Amino acid sequence: MREEIGEVVGFELTDPRLESVVVTDVKVSDDLRDAKVFVIVTGTEKEIAAAMRALQNASVFVRQQVAMNLSLRHVPLLNFARDTAEENAARINEIITTLKNSGELGAEASETE
Repeated sequence: MREEIGEVVGFELTDPRLESVVVTDVKVSDDLRDAKVFVIVTGTEKEIAAAMRALQNASVFVRQQVAMNLSLRHVPLLNFARDTAEENAARINEIITTLKNSGELGAEASETE
């Protein structure tokens, strides 16, 4: 389902606010009624907020396309959520690099990587 939602969001939606959206994961509830779609969105906070609103507005269309493409009778309700795991990892790497460059992070920390 993740691949299909990613295809619909990436190629079938023409909203320019969604150009920087990548679907990273989909968690479907046990009763198959709801699905949480995790996405990474690049841009400023204002652009990210606009993209998230656009995704929620397009969720009915995405759900219809997924049902049609996968020949499903019932497709879960899609709730889009921002996946911040990669953003957090990038921020941590940035902090580590800054500490290394300033000499505040000793050689013993570099050996563990």
